[in-house]
Amino acid sequence: MCCKGFLKIMMFVFNGGIFLAGATILGVGIWVKVDSGSLLGILSDVEGAPPGLSELANVSYLLITVGAVLLVIGFFGCCGAIKESKCMLLTFFSIVLIIFLIEVAGAVVLFVFEDVADQLFMSLESEVIESIKRDYGSDDSLTSLWNATMDQFQCCGFKNYTDFDGSPFNEQHGGNVYPPTCCNHTIIGASDNICSKIEAEMSDQHLLVQGCVDKLLKLIEENTVIIAAVALGITALEIAAMVVSMVLYKQVGSKA
Repeated sequence: MCCKGFLKIMMFVFNGGIFLAGATILGVGIWVKVDSGSLLGILSDVEGAPPGLSELANVSYLLITVGAVLLVIGFFGCCGAIKESKCMLLTFFSIVLIIFLIEVAGAVVLFVFEDVADQLFMSLESEVIESIKRDYGSDDSLTSLWNATMDQFQCCGFKNYTDFDGSPFNEQHGGNVYPPTCCNHTIIGASDNICSKIEAEMSDQHLLVQGCVDKLLKLIEENTVIIAAVALGITALEIAAMVVSMVLYKQVGSKA
């Protein structure tokens, strides 16, 4: 009886952990979806963009789905322990096992995607820069999207300020003005609203301002490490929960 009580407590602990982990993953998934939308919108509009680019957005949907399911599983496991239902415990074990296998597959995809992300974005370089030179300053939608992205990531162009050379915006200002985010205003003392060619060049040469693709790749790398750490913790909780649920399943009565 004491052993059964201990197992029920452990089920509460493990499922509480799973519930909190699900809430964390759900939050991260929503953040990735909202935070990556602007630059992904730009890249998805580029002619000749590879189909694999859409996988970035799919990662956020996967995180949201897994997080929501883990929330349900955590609640479901606690109910099974309280009612001591063999049917609920077996169902709980089966669902957690399926989620565990999906997470393993998802982890493999995530690490593989991290390796190919750099090549994927680099393959878009010429098309993206061409669209900037052609439409930035004349196409309101693309201009607003780039401005929002550069403000959000504090970056300049796809690679650097030279991406804007010859663009309608650049030509309208005599070929000597670039978007404000292309200058580090704090270090070089540039005006908040004006970024000259000399100031943009100084910011780039001293690595004070990065291209947006470099910032995005860094963001993906940092998120991958965070997600991997959370996933390892969840995996340990799920394995422990499955073991405890099966032991409790064998100890409870025959009622279902």
